[in-house]
Parts: sequence; C-alpha cells; structure tokens
Amino acid sequence: MIGLLQRVSEATVRVEGEVVGTIGQGLMVLIGVERGDDAAIADRLLRRLLGYRVFPDEEDRMNRSVTDIAGGLLLVPQFTLAADTRKGMRPSFTPAADPADGERLFDYLLEQARSRYSRVQSGRFGADMKVSLTNDGPVTFWLQVPR
Repeated sequence: MIGLLQRVSEATVRVEGEVVGTIGQGLMVLIGVERGDDAAIADRLLRRLLGYRVFPDEEDRMNRSVTDIAGGLLLVPQFTLAADTRKGMRPSFTPAADPADGERLFDYLLEQARSRYSRVQSGRFGADMKVSLTNDGPVTFWLQVPR
C-alpha cells in the first residue's frame, strides 16, 4: 500500500463540481492499493500517516505529526500510484489491486482513520476527482508499506 503524503496549507476534492472533502492545514494523502495488500498493511500505513513528523516545531524542525498539530487528514484514492513505469512509454497497472479489492481496502483505511482521528476527510473511490492543494514547503513523501 502506498501513501503519497503532502503537507498542505489547504486541500479540496471536488466530484462533478461538488466539494466532497476539504481541509485546511494538514496532510493530503494519495492512496494506492497494490495486489496482495490487506487490512494489516492498511493499519501500518495509517499508523505512519498519523504519526509521521513533517510539521515544524518551535525550532522549525520537522518534529510534529498531523495529530500533534490537530491538522486535517484528506485521504484520496489513486490507483495510478501502483503503476509499473519501469519500461516503455505507457504505464502498466498490473501491480494495482483490482477495483473491488482497492475500494474495500481504501474504505477500510478510511473507516479506521475516522475511528482513530476526528479530522478526516476523503475523496471518492472510482470518481473523476478534481484535487486542488497548496503544498506547504513543498513537503512531499512517498510512504510504501511492504507486504
């Protein structure tokens, strides 16, 4: 399971012009589900997302997590993160979970996030989403939880 997290000052997801998720300061995380991922992997990714220290402390060092600053967490499903881009001019999506498994695990991750943290928003699985954000820093990290 892959989480591409971006520290943001704001982020919004729209589907057909309707805002379905929005946060102020916090993390906007694109989520990619790979074949073979399961609930245990989703739980490990969530622990990392909630505890990953990417926000500055009083000495301007990245020592605070999204929970430490009471920031927003916006989870956005994005199967293209699981693409194999090692060769050719077109990505292969063989590493990505099939849509039913991807949706099930994204929904599980979202449910667990909401049960552990009160400031969670999300995009919509399978929808044509328009994502806008202001990356703060810019700070972007690729978190991949191995099987």
